[in-house]
Parts: sequence; structure tokens; C-alpha cells
Amino acid sequence: MTPPEAAAVRAGGFSVAVVLHTLASDWSRQELAGIVDALRVHETDVVEVVDCGFDKAKQNCELRRLAASRASAVISIPIGVSGVAEAHRAISKSGKALMLLDNAPTGLLPGADYTSVVSTDNFSLGGIAADLLSPHVPHEGVAGILTYGPDFFAANEREIAFRKWMGAHRPDVTLVRGRFASIEQAGAAFDRLMGENEDLDSLFVTWDEPALRVLAAMRVETRKLSMTTVDLGNAIAAELAKGDLVKGVAAQCPYDQGRAAAVATLQSLIGRAPPPWIAMPGLAVKRGDVIDAYQTVWHTPAPPSLLAACERGPGCRGDDP
Repeated sequence: MTPPEAAAVRAGGFSVAVVLHTLASDWSRQELAGIVDALRVHETDVVEVVDCGFDKAKQNCELRRLAASRASAVISIPIGVSGVAEAHRAISKSGKALMLLDNAPTGLLPGADYTSVVSTDNFSLGGIAADLLSPHVPHEGVAGILTYGPDFFAANEREIAFRKWMGAHRPDVTLVRGRFASIEQAGAAFDRLMGENEDLDSLFVTWDEPALRVLAAMRVETRKLSMTTVDLGNAIAAELAKGDLVKGVAAQCPYDQGRAAAVATLQSLIGRAPPPWIAMPGLAVKRGDVIDAYQTVWHTPAPPSLLAACERGPGCRGDDP
């Protein structure tokens, strides 16, 4: 923001509510931290943070309640592209600014129903994950895609890009897919995929929280697979540092994304229209650069647990081939 815009924001006395699909992930906590920090710099209060627990009905109820609240704006990540459009539209109809994260429900229009969508380039994340997995898939091997069952734009984009990259660069690889309806069911979904595909060599899981459930299930199996996923949370970063099953991570930068969403929201409140879609690049992370990548994503020094995982073997500090 320009200095005059920053002054206008401070004079506006604005307040913002944040509606997230979940607060149970490192991604969500970092996204929220970026939003809160950017708003605090501009003397804007976060009046409420809602955890929807991946429940569309709860999100709809909370959005309609917030439409009648005194908040100046709402920043929300819609739970899917269907079933939540009207509740999000209620926010803008009430005269509040509506900033979306990651996706826009079908039927909503920028400039009319919402201000902008701020997202990582999820298509690029799928391509990054495929590129990182490819060296660990044998010739004419079988790669699995384990994705989220509900119609979730970010997961869909990642899968499309993963398939496109493999089709262009590894046409010898056979792709198979499994789905999970919730994070808690990801391990069972992996077991089903393994049972249906005994020649499975490797796996892409659409984000890190279900990937951790898959890792637990995978370690019960006699045959271990190579895996890539999305999001550099604490636990998956430690798994990558071990040099074991996780071979790479396509990382988002949720703190930076949160800051971008907050600034765009404030600009909209003082009459400056941000672009209708703001996309941030993903980051390819291998074991050899996990420490530097962690510090880039988290804006903090690597924690002792990650440093300890790195110390257990070679390749974690730049000598990974």
C-alpha cells in the first residue's frame, strides 16, 4: 500500500473476520498468522476467526451470521466450489468486502459477489509434485494419486497438473487414483489403492495432513513407496529430512499468502480494486534444501525437531543428489 492508502486504512477503523476450512493444519495456522500480522501493521482488528472443520453446513451458518455482524470484511476459504455460494454471496450483499482464499464457489463473480481470490498457483504445485516424484518411479512403473473426495478446486487443479506433467514427461508411467472423504480416512484409502494395484510404485498425496496418515499406513506394508505431497508443515518437513519415504514437497507459502489477502482486503475497503485473481508461486523442496525452504516458508529458524531429523543421515544440507 502507498502511504496515503495506509493512512486511509488507519483512519477507517475497519475490522475483519476470518473463516477457514480448518485450523488443524500448519498451513491454516500460517495463513492466519500472515493475515493477522498484516492487519495489525495497519491497525485493523481481527474480530473473529471461525474454524469450519471441513463442514459446509457450518460454514454456511457462520457466513450468514457474519453477514449481520459489524465486521467490515470477511476473508474466507470456501469448502468446495458447490453448496456454499449463497452464504458467501450474503456477505457481499450485506455491504461487506469478501476476500476468498484458494477458490471461488461456482456462480460467484469477481467485482460483484467477491473482491478477489488469493491463492497459490495450485496447478503449478501439481506439476512440481510430479517432477519431484518422477526420479523415484521406475520405467513403466505405476504412480498413484490420492486425492480429496469432495469437489475441492485446489485438489482438482493439483491432480490435473500432476497428470499433465506425467503425460508429457513420463508417458511410460501408468496412473491410478484413490480418494478419501476426510483426512482421517486417508490411510484406509491408501490401503484400498494398494489392494487394487499390487504393482503400485509411488504415490502423490494432495496435501500434507492426509499424507501423514498415509505414511502411517504405508509403514505397516512390507513394500514401501516413494511419496510426494503439497505443503511444508512441520511433520512432513521432518519426514522429508529423514530421507525415508517422502522424496519431495511442493510447498505453498501460506504466511505470505495470508499477508497478500489481508492487504488486498484493506485496499478494497478504501476503494482500490485489487486484481480478481492473485496467484503466488509454489516452491519445489528436496531433502537437500529442506532447511532453507522451511525458513522461507515459515519466516522462522528451523525447529530443533527438523534439525535433528537432518542430522540422522547425509543429504539434508545441500549434498542430496
